[in-house]
Amino acid sequence: MLSGRLWQNLAAELQPHWRLLAPDLPGFGAEARPRGMQPSLASYGRWVAQWASRELAGRPVVLVGHSLGGSVALHAAEPLGDQLKGLVQIGAGGGVFQPRPFRQLRRGGSLLLNLRPQRLAHWPLLDRLRSPLVADHRAARGLLACSTSRGAVSQLPRLAHGLTVPSLWIAGSQDQVMQPRYVRHLAGYATDHHLEILDGAGHLPMCQKPRELAGLIRKWLEQADPADA
Repeated sequence: MLSGRLWQNLAAELQPHWRLLAPDLPGFGAEARPRGMQPSLASYGRWVAQWASRELAGRPVVLVGHSLGGSVALHAAEPLGDQLKGLVQIGAGGGVFQPRPFRQLRRGGSLLLNLRPQRLAHWPLLDRLRSPLVADHRAARGLLACSTSRGAVSQLPRLAHGLTVPSLWIAGSQDQVMQPRYVRHLAGYATDHHLEILDGAGHLPMCQKPRELAGLIRKWLEQADPADA
């Protein structure tokens, strides 16, 4: 749900052998959310699949998801079909419904959306994290409610188990938003999965440790060869 700019450092580290594309999702960047597009994980998953198919014209795709975006990536996996060759999940886990923490998260998120100072979105230091400050209000609230509902949370293990491609799961050892144990839990449902703990990283390793993160991803891509490259 954050700006595509968040991935610039990682993209630079993965070049020239791997090309990382990071679009802003509709309603969370320059592109407005189309009328009729529901603010749900499934809808955004379908959008990602359609975008990748269009932009890459049938070429092999390895999806990369981060945090809540990892849930979107799981929903995008099936619509991509044979074009999908692998999945990388960064700070993405869960699959365990926790009523009280999720209720608190929804309340805190709603408060932030109602009080958000949009003028901060233009501060250079917040450029890569600006999406929550300018996001479509209905899209942001809808995804917040959808992603923390019992149905959505309980669906994640089924989606992970249904993966037919190899997957790499990366957790930051210092991540307090999505602790490694939750990443490990969800990764365990995926048949052909590999788990890595990135030492010293928090919830945004693509900004904090892009070189180390790229090293883990590159090594896995070369060994698993999910893109048949």
